[in-house]
Amino acid sequence: MKQPLRESTGLLLALATGWLLTRLPLPVAGALAGLTVLVAGTLAEPLVGMGAGIFLGLLRAYLQRDIPQVPAQIGHLFIALALAAHWARGLLGRRLLVPVGREHPASSLFLPVLAFLGVAALSLWNATGPFLDSGLPELIKWAEIGLVLWLVAERTHRRMLPALLGGILAVGLFQAGVGLYQFALWEGPEHFLIPGTPFYRAFGTFEQPNPYAGTIGMVLALMVGVLGVQVVEWARHSFQGLTGQQWVGLAVLAVGSALIGGALVASWSRGAWMGFAAALAAMALALPRKARWGVLLAVGLVGLFLVLYAAGLLPARIAARLTEFAADLRLQDVRGVGINDANYAVIERLAHWQSAVEMWRAHFWTGVGLGGYEPAYPAFALINWPMALGHAHNIYLNILAETGLLGLGVYLFLWGCIFWQTWQTTRRAGGLARGVAVGLLGAWTQLTVHHLVDNLYVNNVHLLVGLLLGLLVVVKTARE
Repeated sequence: MKQPLRESTGLLLALATGWLLTRLPLPVAGALAGLTVLVAGTLAEPLVGMGAGIFLGLLRAYLQRDIPQVPAQIGHLFIALALAAHWARGLLGRRLLVPVGREHPASSLFLPVLAFLGVAALSLWNATGPFLDSGLPELIKWAEIGLVLWLVAERTHRRMLPALLGGILAVGLFQAGVGLYQFALWEGPEHFLIPGTPFYRAFGTFEQPNPYAGTIGMVLALMVGVLGVQVVEWARHSFQGLTGQQWVGLAVLAVGSALIGGALVASWSRGAWMGFAAALAAMALALPRKARWGVLLAVGLVGLFLVLYAAGLLPARIAARLTEFAADLRLQDVRGVGINDANYAVIERLAHWQSAVEMWRAHFWTGVGLGGYEPAYPAFALINWPMALGHAHNIYLNILAETGLLGLGVYLFLWGCIFWQTWQTTRRAGGLARGVAVGLLGAWTQLTVHHLVDNLYVNNVHLLVGLLLGLLVVVKTARE
């Protein structure tokens, strides 16, 4: 009786859906059909919902500005549905394990995330009003990082790595395509115009070039790491025995990396460029099996860049973009510094750094409260800079101001654990897993260096960070 009942119910639902689609406008019907497919896919495999949530999550700023009819945080709905589907499966099968014990492979990353979440919550203990309102969303961000890490670590097996990498590459290519269109064919706001050119800075669906560039830089580092390790390992055998599928995979990685790299250049983001340069050096260090060869390769890469720069062989505009800020960079009180068009961007950041330090001095141990930088800013603003930028444009000073010395200490401990486990994985894993580990080392380096001049935990980028952390758990258990 149960099987005919299920079939009848499914038929009725299909007929009802079909009838509804015929009564709706074509764009609405197409969107509804796509959402229905994604919901069904998420219920069948929660990783589908996780991927959809990250893709849609990165559209947040675009949806908020251009399509207000669609909930800007629709990505979170799919993340929630994916988690619910995963937990339901675990409860029904009595196999739902919280990653807090030694037996769970994700615990060594989940627990440090949980520790930072606890210290961040402590910083809100005395927060009231707008401090609390802005702090809760930030707490939810870090909770989501841990939950996405948990979901990916439990549901992904080593044989699923190509599919997961393909999904990440697809997200990167979509953002790169949007950015390259904006750069070459779109007429944007005047402040995005690259000086001396008819081109505009690429910003994808972020509405801001810098976090956009940092995000695609992480994806690019991951793909370059995978590509580099695969090429080195297959070159040892003169590329003999490669299947057609493997050749296609190499071509897709190479072309995809070139397109995303082009979008990174088109973003004109100095912070992202410096982050990716550091990522290349870190991946060069990890690429050879023997550490001494890695050191030589990394030093050679840095030396090559310096030679090209000294010889004037780098494109003049790019070289100037990378170095022009140095003349205005100073570690001193900037209240008396003269402001002009040339130094405005640098002095603005320095002024916000100085305000962050003053917040920390006033709230030494636990800060002004997670998410409290902007609400607290008027009390600590420099006279020429009354408007807050939303954050300090330096994640370390931002965390210091908001969560105090305790928060910054735990944050640095968290990232120390991540880097150490990633490095260890590059030494132990083999094949595709090792390529992923090398790429993740580059992604973490990109994020860490770029965070010296910005905050990339915006526009739901934290969901991608959670995914990459889960990916690290998957590959760190792999062996030769």
